[in-house]
Amino acid sequence: MIRDQETLNQLIDMIRQFVEGVLIPHENEVAETDEIPQDIVEQMKALGLFGLTIPEEYEGLGLTMEEEVYVAFELGRTSPAFRSLIGTNNGIGSSGLIIDGTEAQKSFFLPRLARGEVISSFCLTEPDAGSDAASLKTSAVKEGDFYILNGTKRFITNAPHAGVFTVMARTNTDIKGAGGISAFIVDSQTPGISLGKRDKKMGQKGAHTCDVIFENCRIPASALIGGVEGVGFKTAMKV
Repeated sequence: MIRDQETLNQLIDMIRQFVEGVLIPHENEVAETDEIPQDIVEQMKALGLFGLTIPEEYEGLGLTMEEEVYVAFELGRTSPAFRSLIGTNNGIGSSGLIIDGTEAQKSFFLPRLARGEVISSFCLTEPDAGSDAASLKTSAVKEGDFYILNGTKRFITNAPHAGVFTVMARTNTDIKGAGGISAFIVDSQTPGISLGKRDKKMGQKGAHTCDVIFENCRIPASALIGGVEGVGFKTAMKV
């Protein structure tokens, strides 16, 4: 649904000018250096591109799916690296919080994501659990008011830049499959988190993925998205 055609047209015109005047002229530089210049990242923040789909009450633009499609048409005219950088904040990196997060979690994280102060990555895929994500092995063991995370996530988009991770982990080993999985929002600077080398891909220079490794990573119980165990796989499927 398009809520206000005139306002949407103004946004699309602004993004079109940015794509033509800034992003396209820097495509070769991104391809050669495998990096997006920081000054361009700052311009993307100023334009609100990191919060396109985050609700307005959390400082995003709150675009509907139809409105977002028109934005995607414009961004699709340039290197996918630019869309990749903002894509997780506008999609899988924020949707779990928007859909199932507590109000405290939303209020703390979503404005920071919308402003581009923090990039969020979505940690579901594992070395032995890709298409069959319900068989994931990463564990989250409850110890008092904390959970201890252990496991490895693979091919995680924007992980080298992430400030927070949405992590799917098994909290109940007695329940096989999806029912034992919970979702957590985890600060990337938490002790016990390390990153693998950036994956080498065919094309997509400037868009980065890598492994995320959790080794006895201690996170507060308040990091459990929605405050309920066992519904993490459902959260993952909703995003």
